[in-house]
Amino acid sequence: MTTGAPETTLPRRRRRRTPQVAEHEIVAAAEALLRERPFRDLTVDEVMRRTELSRPSFYVYFRDRHHLVLRVVEHLGTELWTMSDRWFAGTGPGHLRVRDAIEGVVAVFERHGAVLHALADAATVDPDVELAYGALVQGFTDATARHIEAEIDAGNILPLDARETAKALILMEERYLISSLGRTPTAAPETVVDTLAAIWTRTLYGAPALASRAAS
Repeated sequence: MTTGAPETTLPRRRRRRTPQVAEHEIVAAAEALLRERPFRDLTVDEVMRRTELSRPSFYVYFRDRHHLVLRVVEHLGTELWTMSDRWFAGTGPGHLRVRDAIEGVVAVFERHGAVLHALADAATVDPDVELAYGALVQGFTDATARHIEAEIDAGNILPLDARETAKALILMEERYLISSLGRTPTAAPETVVDTLAAIWTRTLYGAPALASRAAS
């Protein structure tokens, strides 16, 4: 039985989130967009449409899209640092630790290569992105140089120019990973690992880069 009274639809209530969860949702939405399009096409409206948050919520956590991209760089950088620590802070033979670290870095690029490609491209045209992305690359260069010096002091690497060698290795690796596992992958991850491991281990340790794989 009906009363004839018009039905009313209550507005859907937005699910409450902690600030950390809300911020992560926005960052994840930005990363998803950067997998599909260049940074120049990234807008606040597009990002927030991919979340369940209101558009004004964006400005609770970020000043603008540049601030958001800095957080994306920070997020991906944390993953890359975690994997690189397998060499910097690991134990065991140096050439095996290098390969272990490279396997981890390649795994990050398998998941986020398109996003990192978009950031690398944006760094060539946007000063804010250039500063953040450049700082990430420079950070890896500096850490690699320090670790090479420590390995030389420990007698594990023959004397060489640690800073210039680190710069050459990191810049080569960054370009190669973007080209091979970026927006349009051109090589299998296993091949990328083998190639980078050969270059790093033969340059630093003179060890057969594929030995660990062949023995496994």
